[in-house]
Amino acid sequence: MTTEMKPEEGYSKIIEIGFAFWKSQALMAAVGLGIFSALAKGPMRDDALRKTLGVHGRGFRDLLSALVSLEMLEETADGYANTKISDYYLDGAKPTYIGGLLELASDRLYPLWGRLGQGLLTGEPQNEAKEEEDYYANLGEDRRRLAQFLKAMDGLSAQAARVMAERYPWARCQTFIDVGGARGAAAVELARRYPHLHGGCFELPAVRPHFEEYVAQAGLQKRLRFYEGDFFRDPLPPAQTLLMGHVLHNWDPDQRRRLLRKAYDALPLGGGLIVYEWFLREKPAAEPLPQLMSLNMLLATRGGGGSDWRKCREWMLEVGFREAHMEPLLGPCSMVIGTK
Repeated sequence: MTTEMKPEEGYSKIIEIGFAFWKSQALMAAVGLGIFSALAKGPMRDDALRKTLGVHGRGFRDLLSALVSLEMLEETADGYANTKISDYYLDGAKPTYIGGLLELASDRLYPLWGRLGQGLLTGEPQNEAKEEEDYYANLGEDRRRLAQFLKAMDGLSAQAARVMAERYPWARCQTFIDVGGARGAAAVELARRYPHLHGGCFELPAVRPHFEEYVAQAGLQKRLRFYEGDFFRDPLPPAQTLLMGHVLHNWDPDQRRRLLRKAYDALPLGGGLIVYEWFLREKPAAEPLPQLMSLNMLLATRGGGGSDWRKCREWMLEVGFREAHMEPLLGPCSMVIGTK
């Protein structure tokens, strides 16, 4: 039995979805301007905040009011202030900062998604990958692009690693390598939590200085090191546990199997592989972000896209892992753990 829809409900839903980019752009503009980092020092009135940031007055109060309605700011007797969420995640001075991901979304992904229709018509990526034979190698040649990408990956990796630290038997592990681990955000989180762990990241050569600077800032250079290489051309470094975070969805199914096989070969008997990303849901209506992430990979890669965690488990078993299971992490992210 179906209930009759009220016309105003359908109208409101369509408008809400169609103009959702207004909300996201307001948030991303606030991150880019440094509003949350400025307010981390304490509440400020709009004129004082405007002068601190060096922005024009027109529209600024509207932006602040919009951020209040989005629950990213609150109004107090002393002026505008961060909420608990924005103070935790959007203050650039905090290790929990995820604004780099929003900066990438604003600068790179927002214009890319304007070409979604063309991507669906052609099946072709709509960024540099359309012309570049090796997108990630070329990424390393553009210092600004690489730095922005690596900073964005911090927002995905560090938060997942904080939960991963609780849901994997790290006490039984001495060594780990994050394969494609960017500048080491996940590795740093795990090493901070478990002083007995030694490991690092396996990444392309251009990432080395970014990794070494990030790890040195955390004071962990004695326990975390950089392993240079290309995971399609070179063997993976051996370790008791390997991580692949937001890696597999960049590649086509055959390439994913190749990477899983290489991980299996690098692990000792009893070793573990952790694959974590935004896996597609069995019921998409419950969580649309993984489906949207899959569309993002259509726009940004030649063969990438989302996959169900069950498919990842199937591939793991296919290449030799004796068992694999899924554990939820944070938000739309979950991990599949395979044991050799």
